[in-house]
Amino acid sequence: MDSIEDLLRRLEQLNTIGAALSKERDITRLLENILVAAKTITHADGGTLYRVTDDRQALRFEIIKTDSLKIAMGGTSGKSIDFPNLPLHDAEGRPNDAMVAAYAAIHNQTVNIADAYTEPNFDFSGTRQFDARTGYRSQSFLTVPMKDHEGDVIGVLQLLNCTPPPGGAVVAFSNADQSLAESLASQAAIAITNRNLMSQLETLFESFISLINLAIDEKSHYTGGHCQRVPALTMMLAEAVNAHKSGPLAAFTMDDRDRYELKIAGLLHDCGKVTTPVHVVDKATKLQTLFDRIDLIDTRFEVLKRDQEISALYAQLALREQHDAAAEAQLWTQAREAIDALDDDREFLRKANHGAESMQVADLQRVRDIGRQHTWRNVAGVEAEFLSANEIENLTIRAGTLTAAERDVINYHIVATIKMLEQLPWPKHLKNVPEYAGGHHERMDGKGYPKGLTRDQMSVQARVMGIADIFEALTARDRPYKQGMKLSQAMGIMHKFKMNGHIDPDLFDIFVQERVYERYAKTYLDPLQIDAVDPQLWV
Repeated sequence: MDSIEDLLRRLEQLNTIGAALSKERDITRLLENILVAAKTITHADGGTLYRVTDDRQALRFEIIKTDSLKIAMGGTSGKSIDFPNLPLHDAEGRPNDAMVAAYAAIHNQTVNIADAYTEPNFDFSGTRQFDARTGYRSQSFLTVPMKDHEGDVIGVLQLLNCTPPPGGAVVAFSNADQSLAESLASQAAIAITNRNLMSQLETLFESFISLINLAIDEKSHYTGGHCQRVPALTMMLAEAVNAHKSGPLAAFTMDDRDRYELKIAGLLHDCGKVTTPVHVVDKATKLQTLFDRIDLIDTRFEVLKRDQEISALYAQLALREQHDAAAEAQLWTQAREAIDALDDDREFLRKANHGAESMQVADLQRVRDIGRQHTWRNVAGVEAEFLSANEIENLTIRAGTLTAAERDVINYHIVATIKMLEQLPWPKHLKNVPEYAGGHHERMDGKGYPKGLTRDQMSVQARVMGIADIFEALTARDRPYKQGMKLSQAMGIMHKFKMNGHIDPDLFDIFVQERVYERYAKTYLDPLQIDAVDPQLWV
């Protein structure tokens, strides 16, 4: 008979186990902890944990452990369980009452068997075959259904061969063992259900994030890859910092909750881009809005050329009575020179429109001169300046394709991101998502956007995301306005950013020392972008 002291000790164990189970986030470790705890609290030598399949037609083996035979399968053992599922009904739909685990699940009833070899109500032929192969003697069984909060059986806990100390002889599971196992099974079922509910909520939440990123992707295929690559690079660098146990960032650590929080922040870091007009995001040339307005300017050049030809022809006609062939030829030569000059100006504007190279001061002035020197008669028949003020503003963008106003529109996405994320009722383990996601355009010297934060005002995670965002943008090969940089060129620019206070120097050193850039490049860059990089140049 169990002593009072032993029962009290085991009840204390049960309370401790219940608290521990409620904290476990990983479902595999949770299931294994449940079985180990049940074996410990009932002095069982072996045990199996089954879960009801999604279609509720069978029991699936999850964890198997037998201490005396050193058997460990499923769970964290690394050894898969190849046994077929245990059906709950036969082909005609009759309940599978011959198998004790199936019986417990079907009837929601605990089964306590003193000796399987003398038990007449269940089929233990498979157990006998196992014993014959291994030399084991399966004797006492305690099979307990696990029920969720709605009373539905979600699994079965089966314990084998009660061997209480000190003698270690196999005995039947006592009533106290059964009560403790049933109590543990109840706590375990709640823990499993809670974990499943959490997993479902996390899956649903991540699906909503995917919907946001899909909306951004559908607006512009140039940004869809960015929303996936930045989180990947963020986690690569964060893991490298976590593993780096020397230097200024040696104290930085992450657990699974920290990783999940950073992952979510990475996925949401550009969610505000859903508010950015697509014609700005996709602005591949300086004159592009809903279409590339260079075609309108081409049309004006054609009109000017036509006007030159018509003017020359009118002048030639005026000379017909004089029959001055030399004068006519001179008129036509002048017209051709004017047309050639127009073609040259047109080609210059077409080149300027691409924004691929930084424009010199003389080039900027030439755009303005073209706009003012030429006049053309518009569709209303009114003489107008050849280039509008807006066209001149766009064509005189010194580098890139965006005006200052359009850059503000692009930059506003981070403000929108922060506003959107701060509206959400984040649970405790995700409360830092707005700060992590909202800081990737800040600079270490306080000259960043939108809050002008300095390095000391930012978390390590936000600084990590800043490096990931910049490096991805430099190397991305799906932008409308540039090709992806070579690895060495991107690293050179990143080093300059380190030296001028743009990015965190300590994080960049780890980025280099742990070759995070190299691992990222092998996965996400075109092989032609990956050239030789000397890490000594950047530390």
